[in-house]
Amino acid sequence: MADADFEYLPRAEATPEVESGGAKAPLDLSHHFSRVTKNRKESSIKSFYKYFQIAGIGNLAGGLPNAAFFPYDTLEAQIAQPERFKPTPNDPVDPGKVANRFGGLSLGKTHHDVTAPSHLTVPHASSVTNPLQKIDLTSALQYGLAQGYPPLYSFLRQFTRENLHPNVPYAGGPEIILTVGSTDGLAKTVEALSNIWSEERDWIREREGILCEEFAYMNAVQTCRPRGLNVVPVKIDFEGMLPGGKGGLEDVLANWDESKGKRPHLMYTVTIGQNPTSGTLSVKRRKELYAICSKYDVIIIEDDPYWYLQFPSAVGKEAEARGLATPRAEEPHKFENSSGFPFLDSLVPSYLNVDYDGRVVRLDTFSKTVAPGCRLGWITTQPAIVERILRITESSTQQPSGFVQSMVAELLMGPQPAVSEFAKKSKADQLTFTGWKVDGWVRWLAGLRGQYERRMNRMCDILESNRYQLKQGTPTKSSESDWAVISKTEMYNFDWPRAGMFVWIQMFFDTHPLAKEVDGPTLSQSFWVFLTRKPYLILLAPGAIFSPTPEIMAEKGWQYFRACFAAVSEEEIERCSQGFADGVKGFWLIKDKKDLPSVEDDIEAAQEGLMDLGMNMAC
Repeated sequence: MADADFEYLPRAEATPEVESGGAKAPLDLSHHFSRVTKNRKESSIKSFYKYFQIAGIGNLAGGLPNAAFFPYDTLEAQIAQPERFKPTPNDPVDPGKVANRFGGLSLGKTHHDVTAPSHLTVPHASSVTNPLQKIDLTSALQYGLAQGYPPLYSFLRQFTRENLHPNVPYAGGPEIILTVGSTDGLAKTVEALSNIWSEERDWIREREGILCEEFAYMNAVQTCRPRGLNVVPVKIDFEGMLPGGKGGLEDVLANWDESKGKRPHLMYTVTIGQNPTSGTLSVKRRKELYAICSKYDVIIIEDDPYWYLQFPSAVGKEAEARGLATPRAEEPHKFENSSGFPFLDSLVPSYLNVDYDGRVVRLDTFSKTVAPGCRLGWITTQPAIVERILRITESSTQQPSGFVQSMVAELLMGPQPAVSEFAKKSKADQLTFTGWKVDGWVRWLAGLRGQYERRMNRMCDILESNRYQLKQGTPTKSSESDWAVISKTEMYNFDWPRAGMFVWIQMFFDTHPLAKEVDGPTLSQSFWVFLTRKPYLILLAPGAIFSPTPEIMAEKGWQYFRACFAAVSEEEIERCSQGFADGVKGFWLIKDKKDLPSVEDDIEAAQEGLMDLGMNMAC
């Protein structure tokens, strides 16, 4: 980008045009904009912006506090080096082939301690004039641009278009806008694309709807319900949402009952490491679902906080642990353009790569790659939708925190060579921090994947070896007196996660000794309480809090629990996993109802309260 004239995209420029260069422009989806969103006006600040840049101008127009009075002279931190964590192979079938290939890149630091921190400093003021390179507190802590802090916006826009999603098929490609995390991004997207409906005031025929997985991230559902949106679950399997069959996407949309309102025009989905099931959609499945969404004019809201955490070792390790033949590897997805990094190319790609219509709104976040508390993310979608979300941002959050944006920008980009303050430092000081750059950022992501993949495998190893209750019985025939009779009862089952941070465990309460005396939901709640007590001291997220409808909760939600292998330290993985397994065995030894932990009246409220403690956070 040659200049800083990017922050406010005129509506005319954001409107889809005719075909260009063989690729079609994204569809005009403005008929899905809410009434309020359609009425939002473009900010008049753009007409002033060129005057702000005139050298030496005395700016008396804006209501800006004086930067000299900001009580921070610098922001400083000790930060990790991008090579701190060891990656895992992209292809576990032939690990030697790719174990050390992460883009074929060299980070230029071959003789240093990768565990040692580097020093990051954001200065109070910088002499750099290009706003796309200027990282300082004078600009970061001032009222900023709704689209995002220029240096960080510029970096993320290029990274998104050239490295993350270089194969978006519509003309011109997507645009981005920074958010206060993906939850904020979802709220603004839903506001832009749906109208509020009230049962007391509005006709049922006006009620709009949103599709989601059969088990879903409940904070997303809770974003939609107060607006009156009809939350419509779609059947899933281990991979994710089902295109066909009873309860699949085609079935739900083709046979929509208009007495419930309008046919849903939005779909919320977590496609990689789905929360809570860890389902991961293949490219083939994505194309099938996308075709259905295109047929019925549905906008796909793709929330992908776990995209970098895809675990290629899971398939083989699960097969090995269960004595099964290793499934034949799927044909690798191939697109015209490479990301430039084998690690990124190896990942199952976003819906954006098959988005011919421009109907995908993707939510990204730094919550899982930097920290949840930084509350920073971005939306990627066609320009016309970004333009409307920009108008919402101007009159709501305005921008993410300047503190956070400047620190993350400095982390990713580093001091620019033209910065006079940086040039004044000694060579030794300059070498202590040069910024991760794109190759360092990708290396950091690969290292994170390695850390979580090893934890996932350790937890699943332990859970795998404790799935069955084994009992030795007495032979009934004298001729069999030399033989032991072993009964094998399966207490739970799970699939090894292909991505994400969770193991989704299905409990078989029908095999419990008290199954004929105590109903399944009560056994489930009693089990949850049992695990929280000594000697087990294990807290799980119950499946009930991920059930988007009361019907799903009553039918099957109580059968499931979600275990997060990311939440505890590496040292705790073994203790917690074994604690769960021992707790299951202990619970299955209870044969008298009076020995069950009492289920308090407020147990459901207590479990739902886990959501407020971050137990179901995805964004």
